[in-house]
Amino acid sequence: MAENPLQIFEKLDPNLLKLVNDTRTFAFSDGALPRKFKILVAMALDASQGTVEGVKALAQLALSAGATKEEIMEVVMVAQYICGVGCVYVSARALKDVL
Repeated sequence: MAENPLQIFEKLDPNLLKLVNDTRTFAFSDGALPRKFKILVAMALDASQGTVEGVKALAQLALSAGATKEEIMEVVMVAQYICGVGCVYVSARALKDVL
């Protein structure tokens, strides 16, 4: 997995890093939606925002949470339908080394 881009905050502002990490833990916890699905939603959102590294990291996280290649590709398809073909290009760059 790529280096955490927020690692710099260990030095600059550990409290901010803790807040972000605690929020991530809360957001991706099992609830009404399983953790895997929440990660896939986040991946679609990153694809829609053009965040290649985010898609890559979240795809890897989704796989480790039990997602399949087929589920990841369906998420890309939904993101493309809602947000446009740019999601496909972002996902292609992100997923080339993941899937």
